[in-house]
Amino acid sequence: MATTLEVKPDAVTLSNEEIQRYSRHLIMPEVGMEGQLKLKAARVLCIGAGGLGSPLALYLGAAGVGTLGIVDFDVVDYTNLQRQIIHSTADVGRKKLDSAAEKLKAINPFLNIRKFDTRLSSENALELFREFDIIADGTDNFPTRYLVNDACVLTGKPNVYGSIFRFEGQASVFATQEGPCYRCLYPEPPPPGLVPSCAEGGVLGILPGLVGVMQATEVIKLILGKGEPLIGRLLLIDALDMKFRELKLRKNADCPACGTHPTIKQLIDYNEFCGIRGEEKPVETSGAEIQVEELKRRLDAGDDLFVLDVREPHEYQICNIGGHLIPLGDLPKRVNELDSSREIVAHCRSGVRSAKAVDFLRQAGFKKVHNLAGGILAWADRVDTKMPKY
Repeated sequence: MATTLEVKPDAVTLSNEEIQRYSRHLIMPEVGMEGQLKLKAARVLCIGAGGLGSPLALYLGAAGVGTLGIVDFDVVDYTNLQRQIIHSTADVGRKKLDSAAEKLKAINPFLNIRKFDTRLSSENALELFREFDIIADGTDNFPTRYLVNDACVLTGKPNVYGSIFRFEGQASVFATQEGPCYRCLYPEPPPPGLVPSCAEGGVLGILPGLVGVMQATEVIKLILGKGEPLIGRLLLIDALDMKFRELKLRKNADCPACGTHPTIKQLIDYNEFCGIRGEEKPVETSGAEIQVEELKRRLDAGDDLFVLDVREPHEYQICNIGGHLIPLGDLPKRVNELDSSREIVAHCRSGVRSAKAVDFLRQAGFKKVHNLAGGILAWADRVDTKMPKY
């Protein structure tokens, strides 16, 4: 049974301009005037204005969802433009919130857009969620994913979930009264570093459009109270083979969030819960870092340094500084290629994977090993500005 919203007939009306705008909805018996009034009365909060949030917000706004909230604290980057279609090249460096709101208003001036320029946290999630009817999760990290789930359970708000990575995606509706929540499926997050981020592993630019549109569809079905929403169902998308699979999900009576005897009564420290010790560097490398300027100076001076590149071969083809390529996943079985008597500088794209490499090598007995702070991105910014960035 879909979650529906109570809308009083006299609480919301449509102007003649709106009737014309939504005419293709109004002539559908599943929507009609009653359904369009429900859409106008609805309040939906989108977490993120990025890959998933872009198509999600665009289609909800075009469909006539009356109040659209967006939570985001990031700015538009060139690397976003391959998939975050709500932003344009002219928006690079601009707040995603402002860019998204401008596009949404251009599509539908009748929207009430509420901007929340903040990082979603355990301090503000409950207060934010209580003002909305449905929460649509467009995030790309585990701490926020679990935070959204738990806050939805505690506030009684449906969680319209989507996730993407490379060619694969998932979609479901969690935290309804009759269905499971995200923790019923994944009680605990995977170990840190096991699942790479989209920044590390990439994502097909079209995939967030596919999954985000599915999320928007589920939101609209929940508002209208029509059809069979993805409650108790996890839709798995393989865009490379264009295959869809569905897993049946059941509410877990022992779930710590929504079970019979829940133990989660308030929001927790989700970075700690997910094993993340810092925003940029999940591995402690105190005293083991070297700056790009220092590496350049020492290379120019002819110092005996072994530069270890722990990225993937296809990344090396994009740009490199001539280091010896051993991908991080291959390092344990190829460690014999390294000379422990030489000074080693490990690097990757941003410094995260190479920090893990440094940690591994130090545990393996290597003493003179450093992590290149900021990775090849910092090299492109501060040493070789003609080098392409990705």
